[in-house]
Amino acid sequence: MEYSAIAEVYEKLSQTTKRLEMTDILVAFLKSCPRELVEKVVYLTQGRIYPEFVPLELGMADRLIIRGIAKASGAKESEVERLYKKVGDLGDVAFELLSKGSRQVTLDQYHQKGKGAGVTVEQVYSSLDHIAHATGQGSQDEKLRILSDLFGEATPQEVMYIARTVSGALRLGIADMTILDALAVAFGGSKHSRDPIERAYNVSSDLGAVAKALVEGGLGAVSRFQPRPGRPIRPMLAERLPSAQEILQKMGGRCAVEYKYDGERVQIHRGESGAIELFSRRLESVTSHFPDIVRLSTKGVAAGSYIIEGEIVAVNPETGDLLPFQQLMHRRRKYGIDEAMIDYPASIRLFDLLYLEGGDYTERPYTERRKALKKAIRESERLRLAEQRIVRDEAQLESFFEEAIADGCEGLVAKSLGGDSFYKAGARGWLWIKYKREYRSEMMDTVDLVAVGGFVGMGKRAGSIGTLLLAAYDEGDDTFKTVCRCSTGFSDAEIEGMEKSFSQHIIPRKHSRVNSKIEADVWFVPARVLEVLGAEITLSPIHTCGMGAVRKGAGLAIRFPRFTGKWRQDKAPEDATTASEILAMYRGQLKKISE
Repeated sequence: MEYSAIAEVYEKLSQTTKRLEMTDILVAFLKSCPRELVEKVVYLTQGRIYPEFVPLELGMADRLIIRGIAKASGAKESEVERLYKKVGDLGDVAFELLSKGSRQVTLDQYHQKGKGAGVTVEQVYSSLDHIAHATGQGSQDEKLRILSDLFGEATPQEVMYIARTVSGALRLGIADMTILDALAVAFGGSKHSRDPIERAYNVSSDLGAVAKALVEGGLGAVSRFQPRPGRPIRPMLAERLPSAQEILQKMGGRCAVEYKYDGERVQIHRGESGAIELFSRRLESVTSHFPDIVRLSTKGVAAGSYIIEGEIVAVNPETGDLLPFQQLMHRRRKYGIDEAMIDYPASIRLFDLLYLEGGDYTERPYTERRKALKKAIRESERLRLAEQRIVRDEAQLESFFEEAIADGCEGLVAKSLGGDSFYKAGARGWLWIKYKREYRSEMMDTVDLVAVGGFVGMGKRAGSIGTLLLAAYDEGDDTFKTVCRCSTGFSDAEIEGMEKSFSQHIIPRKHSRVNSKIEADVWFVPARVLEVLGAEITLSPIHTCGMGAVRKGAGLAIRFPRFTGKWRQDKAPEDATTASEILAMYRGQLKKISE
């Protein structure tokens, strides 16, 4: 299959921001794909060549891509760099330079597959796969050779999208949910077929594998997808409520409550080989960062194969007290791991069992999962079950809540005890409800928001991005809706380095998944999540979060927002505080005031 076909699809996708149009474009393309290539095409459309949990990366820095463009086009590297600084997109740079002069492709050249005459999807995928596997001495030269050869054979439009893929800046504006819709229509007959496809994706986190199973075996094949060690499950998420009374009402008067730790949520996987892998809530492998947790799991879990979920927490080695999340983030490093384990020792608090000895536990009720988890582990000082209690009234819940706060936790997570309390991978719902300390006073609670744009500062901040435009995630239409502009709480060093820290996410126009009435000076791909604390939530005619939910023409805004200093590296943008949660917090304020 000619790569030009996929490049044309990418071009069409980049010309629209409408999800239905994007879905239609993808449906037509997927139907036309050779079935043996659908898996690779899906990965490439995600901007990668493997599922996101596979640790292999292309490892192509901008400098190396610039050298590849220069070599393929005949331009000087200085010219490529100059154009890159001006344009800001390596794909556009490659297209402009390779479209000049001798690189104009004739029809005869195309059919003869001569220089610049075009490449196939198979060639592109194979080349990128070789780049990802090139390691050790001489690997950079090998990567450059492969990339420049690929550039030399491809057409200018093909090179544009290949360059964007290897630089991590494909930016088609489509989410995995749109690809799922397209797969459902293309190979399941309609969007009504999406549920089993989405479940397969949620328990495997591998959209390419799901697509391959679908085209080869239909809906029956994807319905048979089960959790498997080594393949992270997309985490179940919680809603939130502001009071013990509302939580108990929602839970039918009785529920389990567990400590909500201020740490890093992980899944611990052990397969038949005995090897243990740790995956973050963003599906990254974090095994190398926490060898002590690997050792604790080896000793503390009495099972041959399993997938267990827990929270890694930092502990003061002198007092045993839990430390803040930011202390734990010192463990996220490539080098000096042994020293970091001494300075920032970690413990693990386990709270769910998803797979055990070949059995899928995601479709078993919470009480059964908890019982099996307790039976499978040998608790120690550093490896324990999450603190839990069954409560039947507000006084019990509030008492346990205060215990959690006194022990250094953020609050509680209430969990349904019903027969339908299954583990809803990748979903947010009322089977789990968060209850954090600050919910009981106006806007004393922090929220996790996504940076979608920026504004150039004035005075001491002149010339730098001094304010961020922040948004909440709207699950209803898979977009990010603005809720505030935040300029306080950042250090001078953070302000000075703001543009650099967002450099790989800067785009020339508003992202297709961002809903904003405000025109930012700089736009970002929704990617980075940060924690914010505000004074209160108010109605706003200019912010789009919760637009029309309270009053026609008015959205919701956070008043006097302040960055807490916590960049939520452990959260994907879709894990940020949702628009519905912001609305619930606003209504909670009104109720508090009326009382």
